[in-house]
Amino acid sequence: MVSYRTSMQIVADLLTVTEQSGQVGIKTTSLLTKANLSHSRLSKFLGNLTGAGLINKIEYDGKNTFVITSKGRQYLESYVNFSNIAGSFGLEL
Repeated sequence: MVSYRTSMQIVADLLTVTEQSGQVGIKTTSLLTKANLSHSRLSKFLGNLTGAGLINKIEYDGKNTFVITSKGRQYLESYVNFSNIAGSFGLEL
């Protein structure tokens, strides 16, 4: 049986990858590869994440770099904690 990621899992993956890149940030192509998303899906998620203030988009020389915000770190920490609690009850998010 194929298991698909939920939107919450994709958001968590994007935030994790962005956080791991540090203050340097991560470029769109690397984010596509590491989060395993198509460009169109990634664009939709990035629009939502930047709109919610969870990541910042930095444009330089026509290239985009993404950096996680403190709000994004808080969201990711809460997600991980909640996921662990749900997992202890045998639930998957």
